[in-house]
Amino acid sequence: MAITRNDRAFGISKYGIELQHTFAGFVKEATGGDATADVVVEKLGSDHLTKKHLGPLKYDEISFKCGTGMSKELYKWIDTGFNQTSHSRGREDGAIIFADYDNMEVSRLTWTFGLITELGMPALDASSKDSAMMSIKFMPETTRKTWGGGGKLVVPADAAKQKKWLPSNFRLRIDGCEAGCAKVNKIEALTIKQKVTENAIGEQRDYQKEPTSVEIPNLVITLAESHADEFYRWHEDFVIKGNNGEEHEKGGTLEYLTPNLQEVLFTLHFFHLGVFKVSPDKMEATGEPIRRLKVEMYCEDIRFDFGSAVYGTR
Repeated sequence: MAITRNDRAFGISKYGIELQHTFAGFVKEATGGDATADVVVEKLGSDHLTKKHLGPLKYDEISFKCGTGMSKELYKWIDTGFNQTSHSRGREDGAIIFADYDNMEVSRLTWTFGLITELGMPALDASSKDSAMMSIKFMPETTRKTWGGGGKLVVPADAAKQKKWLPSNFRLRIDGCEAGCAKVNKIEALTIKQKVTENAIGEQRDYQKEPTSVEIPNLVITLAESHADEFYRWHEDFVIKGNNGEEHEKGGTLEYLTPNLQEVLFTLHFFHLGVFKVSPDKMEATGEPIRRLKVEMYCEDIRFDFGSAVYGTR
């Protein structure tokens, strides 16, 4: 009997991101973007049955993880996504592409006006040998799912120049604490979040999304207590003596470096850092580890930046 259709299941082995109709690179995982609606239940008089109907149409948040080697446009999107002074505020159209082992497109989820809601930078540890990934979440205004017909993915030239990003390669600088920063061995993960509100319009089913406020995380670092004099002095002046006005806050940068420690992949710029807690790690009397200190600082603003080493050249 002749075969008229293919009833076999298919596997998805690769996830790609497309921005403005240009392939931006492969990502580790991608989820979300489903079109949904809440079920509204109504009680009608003495009838023992309840009536149900759908509420307004909405779209789930989309998230993905990636490292280096993506297109320059993707990193620009992250750069402008949290910029309060940017006119566009990082709205991008694009698609998540689901491909098989041979880079053939199986399906795609197309979105419009994606607005970044979260950027997660990984925890750093000088002893780690794992690869590092950043996580991105964004809220689309609309999504549409299509299957097949996309052909083979055309991988951008700079994808072949991926740099291995390790959480052990970093450089921290804080004004007035340069010596102590050189001895930092751990930095906790940093997650920047942006709240989004919906602007409902009566004659449209899809809601417009507008950014409201940005939530900035604390900067938490660990270093050897023997090199923490600068942080102790800052804490005593800032917290204990109460000299904690804006003029006593500090600035700083966190650079994520290539394996050879010569090039900068990403940079986080910290503004208005204020120390509020300095606490030694718990130690066992019989142990012999290096005595370390945890320093916690609030931060008012963080700016994301990237260098040419992260995306190579086209």
